[in-house]
Amino acid sequence: MSTSTNITWHDSKVTKQERQKRNAHKSAVLWFTGLSGSGKSTISVALEKALYETHVQTYRLDGDNVRHGLNNNLGFSPEDRTENIRRIGEVGKLMVDAGLITLTAFISPYKEDRDHARDMVGPDEFIEIYTKCSLEKCEIRDPKGLYKKARQGEIKEFTGINAPYESPVDPEIIVDTEKQTVEESVNVILDYLKRNDYI
Repeated sequence: MSTSTNITWHDSKVTKQERQKRNAHKSAVLWFTGLSGSGKSTISVALEKALYETHVQTYRLDGDNVRHGLNNNLGFSPEDRTENIRRIGEVGKLMVDAGLITLTAFISPYKEDRDHARDMVGPDEFIEIYTKCSLEKCEIRDPKGLYKKARQGEIKEFTGINAPYESPVDPEIIVDTEKQTVEESVNVILDYLKRNDYI
């Protein structure tokens, strides 16, 4: 809720629908969620490239990248995680208005925060993608060495070790990265977008 007073929303003379028409595709937020090491960033990078090659206007927001700038004042407490996701939801909403397909790759461990982002963006323009992968497999992958540090007590409040991850109950898309390759996962998502007339 805004604490600012004396502010007024100014509408544009260009609508979201006009931007979508020019782009020849709908806009939406593709919200990747999953444990660290589950494949969110890898798949979102590959998917963005595949969409770009078919002339779809995209932008990708990645957890680590956003914490370098927009959210560099936030830590990993439950409250900061909630604020991190709230801000990304707001940015995603703006990107949808701009007519883009926006890919977000954030652990986003709490169902309530993801539901709030969905409410912000709108149910028809929010596509939750669960990168399903067991904790055991994510620990074996451990691309950043974070699980090892968490197990050694060097990282507090690390999702899956000493902080919870609430798996999606009814996501639009599930990609099982223990069974599916990156290419297969990308194709599952592309198929969903085509079948539902996003692209």
